[in-house]
Amino acid sequence: MAVAPLARVARRTQTVFFGWWIVLGGVWIQTLIAALLQQAYGSYVVVLREQFGWSKTALSAAYSIQQAESGLLGPVNGWLLDRYGARAMMRIGIVMLGVGFMLFSRVNSLPMFYATFLLMAIGSSLGGFMSIMATIVNWFERRRATAMGLMQTGGAIGGILAPAVAWSLTEFGWRATAMGSGVLIIALGLPATQLMRRSPEEYGLRPDGAVAGLVDPGAVGGIVPRGFTAREALRVPVFWYLSIAHGLAMLVVASLQVHLMVHLTEGLGYTLGAAALVISAQTGANMCGVLVGGVLGDRYSKRVITTVATCGHVLAMVVLALAVSSLFIFAGAIIQGFAHGSRGSLMMPIRADYFGRTAFATIMGFSSMVMMGFMICGPLLVGILADRTGEYTISFWIMAAVAAVAAVLFGFAKKPEMPTTGPPAPPTADGVPAGA
Repeated sequence: MAVAPLARVARRTQTVFFGWWIVLGGVWIQTLIAALLQQAYGSYVVVLREQFGWSKTALSAAYSIQQAESGLLGPVNGWLLDRYGARAMMRIGIVMLGVGFMLFSRVNSLPMFYATFLLMAIGSSLGGFMSIMATIVNWFERRRATAMGLMQTGGAIGGILAPAVAWSLTEFGWRATAMGSGVLIIALGLPATQLMRRSPEEYGLRPDGAVAGLVDPGAVGGIVPRGFTAREALRVPVFWYLSIAHGLAMLVVASLQVHLMVHLTEGLGYTLGAAALVISAQTGANMCGVLVGGVLGDRYSKRVITTVATCGHVLAMVVLALAVSSLFIFAGAIIQGFAHGSRGSLMMPIRADYFGRTAFATIMGFSSMVMMGFMICGPLLVGILADRTGEYTISFWIMAAVAAVAAVLFGFAKKPEMPTTGPPAPPTADGVPAGA
């Protein structure tokens, strides 16, 4: 087998393992998507309510459409990633997301808003988080949590840029901001997808930059642990513990992404710019949490760290429910950001550790389907409660209880016994195991 060009370059330079370039590309793409869509959505909710008078429930429904798409298409998306690789899927997704933003800039009715947001949701799903994570899982093992944690700093960086998007909405209007966002995503996102490569073995490399041809260190008595298939993963209780707990935690995160800006501007009288500063503080703490969670996750029990971090969601919701001053608001936002970052950085690594690389993207797709219901219901129920009561205090208490249940489930999510196969295949002349 001829050594691929990428492997020749990596061996000649012997400086930076190519997997880290994949992480860098992931940070770049995640920053774009987070800054222009995920973290910006709350700001768009504020200006759309002002122009069209749409209810909080109606605008929450658009976010729920995104979660429904991710859940329903998750298994298909995962299968496509396992089958065709991330690069092709991400190119399609980036273009869809950019075009969706451009169409969004022409919206004049609620049904049209839903249709364009659905297109944007599909694009962000194909071009973003899951595709990048599926690639990183293949390129890292020992440093997997660190690599995934670093990649997720893109979401935090995007949140720090939230004031810039809010400023653009104020200075240029939401239509111009949406159109510009579409252009930026295509122009800056497509080049980064070129860094995405399916697996190191295809280029004569090994995960973490290890020397090709080494016997699997996990082999015992000639028997090599292999990853779960999707069907096998669905049969073990820990799959359901992780999926439900992750869904409950993301119910809290998604609800705040949609409603925190509205709570700050309409409920507490903050300006859009001041509210964006709270979001920046939250996402700055999120970045710190992502880095801390990733580093600790490679050294200590991911399950214990995840459980403790989820308790941070509980504390944050209690603080926001009792908030009577800006000090409390910022404290709650910072605690929430750090908890989200440290827990979120380990959601993919813990699944990769528990279920292996064999069908990781497909397994994550099915997990997304389980999580979907929680992520749909959260923003919708919070919106309904806010429309009826005129405030968010009850919602914060409910989210605190939901996060507490998630923490308990994470505590029960112990690692399953990995399926096994026969002895490893002998390496080829190039040192790469046959069939890799």
